[in-house]
Order: sequence, then structure tokens, then C-alpha cells
Amino acid sequence: MRQTQVQIDAARVALSEPEARNGVMATLAAASLAACAAVLLAGVMILGPGVALEDGPPSASQTF
Repeated sequence: MRQTQVQIDAARVALSEPEARNGVMATLAAASLAACAAVLLAGVMILGPGVALEDGPPSASQTF
């Protein structure tokens, strides 16, 4: 009986509402990560289609 009550109390604690934290630095870090990802994605979309990597001349160790 005692173990059941302990489990019920633990479940109530787990289901309680979490405290709101003032995570200003975490919010700024998440926003900067999203901004960097947006800039990188825009760069790939703009530069991606026009970029072509051509093979250089064969080196002496390669056979024709």
C-alpha cells in the first residue's frame, strides 16, 4: 500500500506544470541559431544552381 502511494505521488509531481524560467540567453541562442540556418539556406538556394565544380587537369598518377 505504501509503495502504491509513493508511485502516485511521483506521478503527480511528474504531471505538474513546470515553472516558467526566464531563459533570456537560451531564447537568444535559439533565435541566433534559427537566423544562421536561414541565412545559410538562403545562400544555398541562391548560389546552389549557378555553382559548377569542374574537374581539374589529371595528375601524373592518374591514367587516361
